[in-house]
Amino acid sequence: MKKLVIFASALLFVVGCSKEESKLETELEGVHFAARRGCGSMHVLDEQLKADPGLATRMSNIEKFTEAEIEQGRLVNGIIEIPVVVNVLYRTAAENISLAQIQSQIDILNQDFNAENTDFNSVPSPFSLVKADVGIVFVLDQVRRKSTTKTSWGTRDAMKKSQGLLPISPTTKLNLWVCTIGGGILGYAQFPGGSSTTDGVVIDSRYVGNTGTATAPFNKGRTATHEVGHWMNLRHIWGDATCGSDLVADTPTHNTANYGCPSIPHFSTCSGNPQEMTMNYMDYTDDACMYMFSNGQKSRMLAVFASGGPRFSFAQP
Repeated sequence: MKKLVIFASALLFVVGCSKEESKLETELEGVHFAARRGCGSMHVLDEQLKADPGLATRMSNIEKFTEAEIEQGRLVNGIIEIPVVVNVLYRTAAENISLAQIQSQIDILNQDFNAENTDFNSVPSPFSLVKADVGIVFVLDQVRRKSTTKTSWGTRDAMKKSQGLLPISPTTKLNLWVCTIGGGILGYAQFPGGSSTTDGVVIDSRYVGNTGTATAPFNKGRTATHEVGHWMNLRHIWGDATCGSDLVADTPTHNTANYGCPSIPHFSTCSGNPQEMTMNYMDYTDDACMYMFSNGQKSRMLAVFASGGPRFSFAQP
């Protein structure tokens, strides 16, 4: 099991990951359906770090706060309820996904973050000892729709600006944009510490929920679960570097991202040859093969909602 590392080391992983994500986006440009999971969160973070000189300091302070909260145990008690504003940007009828498809995604988030997903009981040993009920509830606040002429939006936050839909109350509501992203990217999220004007999660319309246009093998709503994990300050489980750290103590060290549905057990060649937690939501496996957060990830997520944390405003009545 890994120990937490300092944020400066993690920042090096971000830069390395941005090259990987940029390469992936270039390779898959023009691909209509993604053959394997592509998350743009770390690429977007790298671009934001370049554009905002103060972001690295703010994120470093968040890391220090998070570690202190975890060590001292001063985490949010009770259930946090998060209102979700869904912003649908569409050019075609297929992109204008139904309310039923949107609600299916809200239902899946509630299942995955409250250990109510049916596959939660499939978590194998030894990870069954650290599987977590995070205890966060998501409520659909409103759905906004806008017809556009854009065929794809990319990962530069264009959908969050005037040509798309500006976020509503981003300090108290999770804004989720649904649109065609392009480049083989299923979704991306903004980490805590970024600007409120671009805060939220973006999901490609083909990978929302488990009905309607939801497309296999990403048709069980886990793209949003993964991206909301980023929004709550979780990193990819392999730390975006070979044998990297995700800043969580109870997740094993991974060689790199896993794709598809790896056989279990799947062992790392990193120090100690640990069994990899391929079923973790923060890996890159197919939707059907990711079904747990760890207790360490739970503590890290809840820390952002604690008094003084970057998302404390969401924890208020």
